[in-house]
Amino acid sequence: MSDPDISVVICVYTEDRWEDILAAVSSVRTQSRTALETLLVVDHNTALLDRLAKEYKESADVRVLANAGPRGLSAGRNTGIAAAHGDVIAFLDDDAVAERDWLRHFAEGYADPRVMAVGGRTMPIWASGRRPAWFPEEFDWVVGCTYKGLPPGLVNVRNVLGGNASFRRTAFDAAGGFATGIGRDGDKRPLGCEETELCIRLTRARPDAVLLIDDRAVIHHRVPEAREHFGYFRRRAYAEGLSKALVARSVGSDKGLESERRYTTRVLPAGVARGLRDALLARPGGAGRAGAIVAGVLTAAGGYVVGSVRARRSGTTFVATEIEGGGR
Repeated sequence: MSDPDISVVICVYTEDRWEDILAAVSSVRTQSRTALETLLVVDHNTALLDRLAKEYKESADVRVLANAGPRGLSAGRNTGIAAAHGDVIAFLDDDAVAERDWLRHFAEGYADPRVMAVGGRTMPIWASGRRPAWFPEEFDWVVGCTYKGLPPGLVNVRNVLGGNASFRRTAFDAAGGFATGIGRDGDKRPLGCEETELCIRLTRARPDAVLLIDDRAVIHHRVPEAREHFGYFRRRAYAEGLSKALVARSVGSDKGLESERRYTTRVLPAGVARGLRDALLARPGGAGRAGAIVAGVLTAAGGYVVGSVRARRSGTTFVATEIEGGGR
């Protein structure tokens, strides 16, 4: 499949992001490689569903759908997958805009039939206009962006990052869809890792599968002012620990924590060292970045321990959601 048709799925849940949603759709419409369709999946918000349906009622290239599953991002994505017509299904966050060649770079990755997923690079747009001096690049995943430590270029990875990713449709035939019970649920605790769990499950179902990140496939992701503060940083790190515990419960700790071991033993110590060096050189934010890295690691570790205990006590299990029907 050297020239796949690509459907784009954007999951939405709140009218507070109305202008962001319109901008996201516009960025898909202006791609250098035309998308087959854009699907807006609304997560249990009737007012937003009606408003978007009215906004795009004359549009042949945009479809507005209601989440057909339980509340949350995973079920919304599964709804989009089932309805999509494309050979490849790309996912874009509702508060992000894609650069013009985003889909073109995704499509190029699928020239190799072994490739089951291609992700891209996500850059932050800080509400304040600049990165907070204390905020370490190694923790940009806290705000849904590509973090320092990921290798540059076109590289094989364990998992793509969900807000800027694409999958071959046959990946879902092999592995099922996103597991519910992992990941975001509206404005509740900022959990994640649903794409990590899916990607590990995919490579188990298809051991020959290749998953790529192409850092030329760029999107720009809004970071609201509330997420520029240390309180959110700490909450998100804790939630990540909880999420990793769920992933480990689902797919085992060997694969579930494989990339994290390198990150915590190599990337983060180097980040602390850079922060301390900058502090010694009287550069702004050096001590804060070093401290934030240490705090982030400890907080995430605490979340992992709590999540592991809860999962064992509750007997939590996850079943791959079978994608039935489909738009094809």
